Amino acid sequence: MEIITADRLSFRYPDEARDSLHELSFTVREGEFVVLCGPSGCGKTTLLRHLKRELTPVGTGSGTVCYRGLPLGEWSPEIAAAEIGMVFQNPEAQIVMDTVWHELAFSMENLGYPLSVMRSRLAEIAGLFGLEPLLYKPVHELSGGQKQLLNLASVLVLQPKVLLLDEPTSQLDPIAAREFIQMLRRLNEEMSVTVIISEHRLEEVLPLADRVLMLEDGKLKAEGTPREIAVKLGGGAASPSDLAYFPAATRVYLGLTAEAALEGAGPIPLTVREGKQWLQREWRTDREGEGARPSAEHHSAAKEAGGSQRSSIPSDRPSEESVLAEEILKAREITFRYEKEGPEVLKKLSLSLFRGELLAILGGNGAGKSTLLHLLNGLAKPQRGRIDLAKGSSTGYLAQNPLLYFSQDTARAELRQMAEYGGLSATEAQEEIDGLLDIFELGELLERHPHDLSGGQQQKLALGMVLLLRPDILLLDEPTKGLDPAAKEKLASLLLHLRELGKSIIVVTHDVEFAASYATRCALLFDGGITAEGPPETFFSANYFYTTAVNRMVRDWLPQALTVEEVTRQWPAFASRS
Repeated sequence: MEIITADRLSFRYPDEARDSLHELSFTVREGEFVVLCGPSGCGKTTLLRHLKRELTPVGTGSGTVCYRGLPLGEWSPEIAAAEIGMVFQNPEAQIVMDTVWHELAFSMENLGYPLSVMRSRLAEIAGLFGLEPLLYKPVHELSGGQKQLLNLASVLVLQPKVLLLDEPTSQLDPIAAREFIQMLRRLNEEMSVTVIISEHRLEEVLPLADRVLMLEDGKLKAEGTPREIAVKLGGGAASPSDLAYFPAATRVYLGLTAEAALEGAGPIPLTVREGKQWLQREWRTDREGEGARPSAEHHSAAKEAGGSQRSSIPSDRPSEESVLAEEILKAREITFRYEKEGPEVLKKLSLSLFRGELLAILGGNGAGKSTLLHLLNGLAKPQRGRIDLAKGSSTGYLAQNPLLYFSQDTARAELRQMAEYGGLSATEAQEEIDGLLDIFELGELLERHPHDLSGGQQQKLALGMVLLLRPDILLLDEPTKGLDPAAKEKLASLLLHLRELGKSIIVVTHDVEFAASYATRCALLFDGGITAEGPPETFFSANYFYTTAVNRMVRDWLPQALTVEEVTRQWPAFASRS
C-alpha cells in the first residue's frame, strides 16, 4: 500500500531565481526504508519538510503530497503530528524541555493523552532505548549521541507510521552512529515503520535501503534499489562524486571490476561482509583454491606492491615526511573541568602540533574534543598545565554550530564583514572572497539569508568566514558535517593548499574516512587524555571500530590500506605477486 505519494511537487523559496524542488514525483510504500541522497543544497531537507506538514517552508509551490491517499492538508492536526514524525540534523534544535522525562512526555501532553497512557508509553520507550538511568538527568548533560536517541524516542512515543530523518548521524561518533542506524533497522523490520532518511554518511544506511532517491538541483536524478543505481552509475552515467555516496565495498568492486559488474558477475556488494566474501572468492580463483587468508609473505608482498607509495593528489593520504618539524602549538599536561566540583573533562593531556601538518583528533561523543579546541583557541583556560603558541602565530576556530557565526542578512554581507574584521583591503577582500566562492560553490547563494541555507552550505559559509581571518592555525570542529562527497574533496584540496603554505590544522572529526584520507597524524581522545596517536596507516590499522570500512574489508590482505584508491591501486600488483 502506498503511504506517501508526491505528484509533480515543485517549490521555490521567496526571492529565489530557481526551484528548490522541481516536479518531483515518487511513491513510498508502507514499511519501506527509503534513503535520500545528493549534494548539499539539492533539496533533501526541503523535501522532508514538505512531508511534515507543520514544518512546510514558506514560499511558492505546486503539485501535491498525499498521505494514505489523501492530501496532507486534509488530515487533522492531531493525526498529522502523531503519525508522521521527524528527527532533525541538529539534536539541540529539537529539544525543548529541561530533563529527559519531561522531553519524552512533552509531545504526549501537547496532544492531550491521558496520564495512564503517557506513563505506559514513557516506560516502554525508556526501556527500549535504555534511558531509565537518564530519566531525571538534565538534557544539557547528555552527550550528542544520547540527545539524538532522546529525539528519536520523543518522536516514537506518539507511535508514528512514518519516520523522517534529516542527517541524524552527522554529529555522532562512529559507534553511536552505528547503534542509531541499527535502532532504525529494528523499527523498520519489527514495527514496519516507514523510514525516509536523508544522509551523506551512507556506509551503514545504504545496505538497509529498499530504495534510493538521488536528488540533484531539486530534481530526481535516479531512483531504484542500491544495486540498481550502483550498476547505472558504474556504467559511466555519473561522476566519481556520485559513486562516492555508495559504501566502500561497492566502490572497491566497481573500481576493480567495472566491466564485470555490468556483465552480471555476481551481486554488487554493499556491506563489508559481502565485499570480503567477494574478495575471498576472487582470492580462491587467483590462488587456485589454496585458501582465502594469505600468509605473512603475502602481507609483505602487499606492502611492497603499494604500501610505500604516496600520491600528491588529494584522494591519497599525505606523506608524514612532508610535515615540518617546527612545533607551533603545544599543550602541556592540561587539566580542565567546567565546574569546581565537577568531573575532569581533560586530565593531564599533552599534545603537540607541528607547522604544516593536519592533525585529526577522534573520540566518542562527550570525550572532550570540542573542549580541547576551546582551550587551544583561548576561549577557556585550563585549571592546570599550560598551552604554548609560537610567537606571532594566530588561531582560527570553526565551531560545530555554524549559526553562531551569522549576524547579517545575506551571505555576502557576512563575508564582507569578516574580511573587514580581518583587516583586508577592499581588493584583497574581493580576491579572497571570489576564491572561496569558487571552492565552496556559494556564488549563487550570496543574496540568501544564512539561516535559509542548507546545513552543508552553512558549514561552508562559516568556514569561509574563518579563512578570511588568515589564521596560522585552523581549529576545525566537525568541518565535514553536512558536506556531500564532492564538497569534502574540495575542502580537502583547500586544506592541502593551506598546508603547503605552512598553515597548521587540527580537525576534530567523527568522519573516519576523511581523517584516514587526508590527515598526516591522528590521535584518539579517551578518558581525558590522548591514548593513541600516529600516522593514519598505523593508527587505523590497529583499531577494530575506529577504522575505515575499506580497512575492515581488506586488512587480511592489505593491512594498512585505508581508502578505496589505495586498494584499487595496490590490489592488482599484490594479486600478481601472490
